[in-house]
Amino acid sequence: MAKKTTAKQNTNNGESKFKGIRNFFTSERTRFITGLVISIVTIYVGLALISFFFTGGADQSKIENVPLSDLVINRGSVENWTGVRGAFLADLLMNRWFGISSFLILFFLGSVGAKLMNLSRVSLLKRFLFSAAMLIWGSLFFAFIFIRGYEDTFIYLGGQHGYYLSEVMMNNIGIPGTVLLLVGLFLIIAIFTSKRTIPFLQNVFSFGWLKNRLRREKNETAEVPGVEKEEEGETDVYVPVEKTAAIPQPAAYCETMEEAVEPDEYVFDTETEMRKAEEEKKRPVEKESPQKNDFEFEVARGDDPVVEASVDGGTTFEVEVPEDEETFDQSQLGKYDPRLDLSRYMFPTLDLLKFYDSGNVEVNREELEENQQMIKQTLEDFGINIASIKATVGPTVTLYEIIPEAGVRISKIKNLEDDIALSLSALQIRIIAPMPGKGTIGIEVPNNKPQTVSMQSVVASRKFQECSYDLPVAIGKTIVNEVFMFDLCKTPHLLVAGATGQGKSVGLNAIITSLLYKKHPAELKFVMVDPKQVEFSIYSKIERHYLAKLPNADKPIVTEPGDAVATLNSLVIEMENRYKLLVEASARNIKEYNEKFISRRLNPEKGHRFLPYIVAIVDEFADLIATSGKEIELPISRIAAKARAVGIHMILATQRPDTKVITGTIKSNFPSRIAFKVMSQIDSRTILDTPGANRLIGKGDMLILITGSSEPTRVQCAFVDTPEVEDIVNYVGAQVAYPTAYLLPEYVGEGGESSSAGSVDLSDRDPLFDEAARLIVIQQQGSTSLIQRKFAIGYNRAGRLMDQLEAAGIVGPFEGSKARQVLIQDEYGLEQLLNSLK
Repeated sequence: MAKKTTAKQNTNNGESKFKGIRNFFTSERTRFITGLVISIVTIYVGLALISFFFTGGADQSKIENVPLSDLVINRGSVENWTGVRGAFLADLLMNRWFGISSFLILFFLGSVGAKLMNLSRVSLLKRFLFSAAMLIWGSLFFAFIFIRGYEDTFIYLGGQHGYYLSEVMMNNIGIPGTVLLLVGLFLIIAIFTSKRTIPFLQNVFSFGWLKNRLRREKNETAEVPGVEKEEEGETDVYVPVEKTAAIPQPAAYCETMEEAVEPDEYVFDTETEMRKAEEEKKRPVEKESPQKNDFEFEVARGDDPVVEASVDGGTTFEVEVPEDEETFDQSQLGKYDPRLDLSRYMFPTLDLLKFYDSGNVEVNREELEENQQMIKQTLEDFGINIASIKATVGPTVTLYEIIPEAGVRISKIKNLEDDIALSLSALQIRIIAPMPGKGTIGIEVPNNKPQTVSMQSVVASRKFQECSYDLPVAIGKTIVNEVFMFDLCKTPHLLVAGATGQGKSVGLNAIITSLLYKKHPAELKFVMVDPKQVEFSIYSKIERHYLAKLPNADKPIVTEPGDAVATLNSLVIEMENRYKLLVEASARNIKEYNEKFISRRLNPEKGHRFLPYIVAIVDEFADLIATSGKEIELPISRIAAKARAVGIHMILATQRPDTKVITGTIKSNFPSRIAFKVMSQIDSRTILDTPGANRLIGKGDMLILITGSSEPTRVQCAFVDTPEVEDIVNYVGAQVAYPTAYLLPEYVGEGGESSSAGSVDLSDRDPLFDEAARLIVIQQQGSTSLIQRKFAIGYNRAGRLMDQLEAAGIVGPFEGSKARQVLIQDEYGLEQLLNSLK
């Protein structure tokens, strides 16, 4: 036994040394120093190459065919700025290898140094492939261009490598073949380097640029309509038809010919009208009243299709039919990118999270054998024989799966929870009888030395990094030490409950953190309701990135019960507005709608827009129920019942899971639930409809019941500390953001007062009131952002100014995303109003 212990200690010492070495080389300090050294070497080599252009001729005879060791002895005899080694290295790179394209080696080395020092986040693999390809191609190109005359100079612009290969190619495929090969290689490199290369080449090869130019010249030289001429008693009137392509369309809209024409316009179908014309010619001509017009059509073949229509009255109409080229082509713009506004946004890095190494994950084999023996002995004392027993070690709990002998009742084993816990000296054990999908009975026993599951290990896992969920949530690790993930879009709403101090707030932070690591600010918004005022206040710094709020709200985090009611009712209005957009777009859910918008099949001028997901997180739901009652329950029930399809999801958290708080309406609309440790079995049944949460050990130990699963899963919640959350929030908040937070629709309560603007006292007007009023009237645009931009003030002050302008009758009421209507049309009327207010 002593030998085994000694061997295990040696193994542990070896593993700890290996971990120490690995941590040394992966630490931020080591990486920064390595990057700094590489950057200094890059600068040194760059100076050597630059100096070669000026001193290479003088140094060539001194270093040519001379070993480096001999050059070191004669140091100082070269003219290169960087000494003997720099002169030798410059001659090696410029003359013997790749010529002036050797500077691409410095480009790659500089990228490696910047990457290690965390100055840039480029892909080193892509940068290496690009540098290598351009290094070889540049050597061939410059050698081919300067293949003649290089004998008279000291520098080989393509290097010996390039000159040798160029001569080989010219001898085999000739000069035209070499030119074509170089052009083809350059285009291939450009295609792999930039996504814009293929559309550009398609436009060039299809002569699209020439067609566009001819079309513009044609539009500029078009005839002015309304010219009439009389000839032999007959009047020809040239009536133009506006071409739809001349109307500028927004970037996110691709119209077809049918969509380009208004309902009261008429579009001629050439084949149909020719067929009708032939039938009209065959019919006998009848005398009809002058009020009735019969048309006969002829199609003029040519570059500009013209349809001539003759009327009995003798008047001929000539109508131009737009060609297919005149329609708006979405391929010219490509797909809409919702991330374009914040194209330089960088997701949080893994080094912002801490890795909590609590030692060896495995439980001592002696402890496992002892626990197995104690479980077996305890069951045998009560007359229950076991056929086999198997242990599965988790981060905080070990699962013992037992197979009883035939004839043993399961209920008899379940009644022995306290006796088994007493024999094992464990705090709490949990018996799962039977285990879902297995013919075994599970006994979960807490480990003597539980492991801390870090959020860094969960986020850095391949399962999380490669997942394709719409709203991925990685919340911890299961009993078999696997990362537990679920898609919030399929949940679709989540109920979180647990006693005070059992990890509920950490669990909410883990959910928010995992979403911040995967979703761009253009794709996700949070609505945070925090009656305690301290849990979510840390997220205020990312207001203009990820948060949504009411217009003119002073704080992005909702803390007052009245504001919470208004915010949730505003979410209901947002839900209804989104459903209207889905109906107009003939889409069933937000995913189909956004796909249509991205492919430019929806017109923003008709109110369509890219819809981000909205996750509403309500902490201390019991406190809101106690203060607001039905007022808060009604909007939550509506959102939970209908909002899934339009991308609005809700997370409710409470520490008092009784039936007065978690009512039947709430439970029916929240099928997915998370239960941390609770005090009684009744509370566990209230949350999960099954006991078990009262048997948890606390400190992040939880049971998760996801939609579609029959039994809850035991998971150890990932630990994310407050300093880690602060680092993530500071990292995101320091980047370029949107001008304001995502503004929800304004909610007007039953009393008729707005949710954002209460009664406005015009006697206490803002000092900028008069100037803002003149600006609005002159610009004829009632926009809060206009006031904010012109006077360089904050959004809250600009919003209060807009409320005062509305109360004074200068602008109209709030109309969602549209600008307010300006009610005063000229400055004279404005001055009269301002004088009356004084």
